[in-house]
Amino acid sequence: MSRYEYNMLRGWVLPANEDGDDEGFLVEYTDGGKPNVDGYAGYVSWTPKEQFRKAYRETTRMTFGLALEALKKGHKVAREGWNGKDMWLSLSCGQVRQVLAAAFWSPHNRYHAIQQGGVANVLPSITMKTANGDILMGWLASQTDMLTDDWVIV
Repeated sequence: MSRYEYNMLRGWVLPANEDGDDEGFLVEYTDGGKPNVDGYAGYVSWTPKEQFRKAYRETTRMTFGLALEALKKGHKVAREGWNGKDMWLSLSCGQVRQVLAAAFWSPHNRYHAIQQGGVANVLPSITMKTANGDILMGWLASQTDMLTDDWVIV
């Protein structure tokens, strides 16, 4: 969207010292900002093309580091190159949680929780939805997973 088109959307007159042909992007923030333009769910602004390209990244073909950031923000991620159908990763609880002894499947974990006063801290972990539909607790990345750039948000 050009600067002129953005000004028209907002109902503004283009200032005389600005170039209406400047290329840029309409950006809508839907993460809690109050809507400021009719017809949009979030806060809307315009960013010049050069600044946009420096500040934003595509969320396809991500590095492992960006995939981890996406997990921490609540997204499911997967590798394009995985052979299994519908496999993905998810962050199981983004923080330390206290879990009651009765909720543990493993008798060893349950006994540990009982020894700790009836609860035990459970740390966050990455889980995988496998090709056969099971959830794998405590997925670990291979070196190939960590070094590839084919991660996507599911």
